[in-house]
Amino acid sequence: MKDQLAKIELQISEPDFWNDSALSQKVMRERKRMTSVVESDQELSTRVEDLDAFFELAKEGEDVESDIASEISTLTNRIDEIETTALLSGDNDHRNALVVIHPGAGGTEAQDWAEMLLRMYLRWAERRGFKTNIVDRQEGDEAGIKSASLEIEGEYAYGQLQSEIGVHRLVRISPYDSAARRHTSFASVFVYPEVDDDIQVDIKTEDLRIDTYRSGGAGGQHVNTTDSAVRITHLPTNIVVQCQNERSQHKNKSTAMKMLQSRIYDHEMRKKQAESDELEAGKSAINFGSQIRNYVLAPYRLAKDLRSKLDAGDVEKVLDGDLDPFMHSYLIWRKTGKLAGEDREME
Repeated sequence: MKDQLAKIELQISEPDFWNDSALSQKVMRERKRMTSVVESDQELSTRVEDLDAFFELAKEGEDVESDIASEISTLTNRIDEIETTALLSGDNDHRNALVVIHPGAGGTEAQDWAEMLLRMYLRWAERRGFKTNIVDRQEGDEAGIKSASLEIEGEYAYGQLQSEIGVHRLVRISPYDSAARRHTSFASVFVYPEVDDDIQVDIKTEDLRIDTYRSGGAGGQHVNTTDSAVRITHLPTNIVVQCQNERSQHKNKSTAMKMLQSRIYDHEMRKKQAESDELEAGKSAINFGSQIRNYVLAPYRLAKDLRSKLDAGDVEKVLDGDLDPFMHSYLIWRKTGKLAGEDREME
């Protein structure tokens, strides 16, 4: 790996390296990936050496059990992180992501659940140090949201968030039911790779219908009293995007076009790669039987992924953005078909 990295450094030093923008960007991404691999290898070697030192101290009678346990936990988590990155080898896995959330049937219950999912992804991105931007948010009638679109900017954001595509099911005692009965709610999550300058998406003006409307919900007096929100419909595919987070109609239109490019690119990519079956499965009815993950708050507490079979008893922690174990186990399941715990015991 170090030899390959050295060759890339020589290539970058060539006088005409930056003449080909597409090639230079590809090489720089590969350089970043290789540098990360080398640094990770060095980090793991150092941690293993530290662990060996603790074991030696233990042999000499030193009380270092807590240090050993802490170091093993840290090392295990770091190995999982590195393994997750190694599994993200798709052409678009490194890209930023556009997350779209829709509640299922059920009115306020489902809309509140959709908002809980929005918060979960915002908290996950915050944990990772990723940038977020809510580009569209349609408020629910009484609580929650009718829909939301969220941009997440960070390394391998799209690759990791692919694990979230599908229907999410919540079981809880309803805070909106005066009889305190148990309710089941559903919401769907779609994730698209953000299109940047090295991807060309041809969108014809005559294929678009652009509508402007008055923004709703929070956002300031100016936002709510002018037709600044923009909705764009791509007629050939019937893909609809909308943006209302800016006061400027021009800025909202620009953001909406960016979202549309990502959606159309994703649509064509799946079509060309014959992966439309998975997408259609994700667009099935948002109700019982089509979910990818269950979150149960009553009568017991459990979050369980129905694909990798990984489960977690601390549901609040999961809803607070602790999604890395689910993403990691999903990537292993997708790559190898192994279920959580088959390769090694998972916490």
